[in-house]
Amino acid sequence: MVAYLREHLTFDNARMEVLAEASSDGSSGKNYYMKGIFIQGGVKNANQRVYPTDEIARAVGTIDKQIKEGYSVLGELDHPEDLKINLDRVCHMITDMWMDGPNGFGKLKILPTPMGQLVITMLQSGVKLGVSSRGSGNVNEGNGQVSEFEIVTVDIVAQPSAPNAYPKAIYEGLMNMSGGNKVLEMAGDARTDPKVQRYLKQEVLKVIADLKL
Repeated sequence: MVAYLREHLTFDNARMEVLAEASSDGSSGKNYYMKGIFIQGGVKNANQRVYPTDEIARAVGTIDKQIKEGYSVLGELDHPEDLKINLDRVCHMITDMWMDGPNGFGKLKILPTPMGQLVITMLQSGVKLGVSSRGSGNVNEGNGQVSEFEIVTVDIVAQPSAPNAYPKAIYEGLMNMSGGNKVLEMAGDARTDPKVQRYLKQEVLKVIADLKL
């Protein structure tokens, strides 16, 4: 039976790097990237599942082929409950995936969407966000080995040890606070307006402090 599989990696376990690179369009802005391990192979993970290296390599190769053929592999802020990509939650696109030893590595670019701006604000504020692969496969109930594995995307998530996900908590916090809808709408304009960037950063930090994350 094919199962819906999600595998979390913390910022540290993913050996995550946050990169800020000059925009290629000649503007003064920067593009933000996250680079590191997207999925681990050959070891039993926290979910008691084992992804053989050949399964990881095949799934990574599929994503890499999609990217090279010009398809956009989009990811979300926090996980949905299924394999569908929700465009209103998209915050990044995967630009590269490759194998290094038993692990699937990747690089993703944060997009100037409202959710992407929230990610950038959190990264600039020192929040350590992790990643989580989202896909499907068959799991052997006896030894936890995964077969016929397919990666749909990799999402940005909170540190798995946290009781509440930063993205979900911040989103809900914004929706519950006075003017929260306005903050989320303004996130889309933050990429080109320094005043909006400062305001967004102040409001997101206020939510983080109030939620005691």
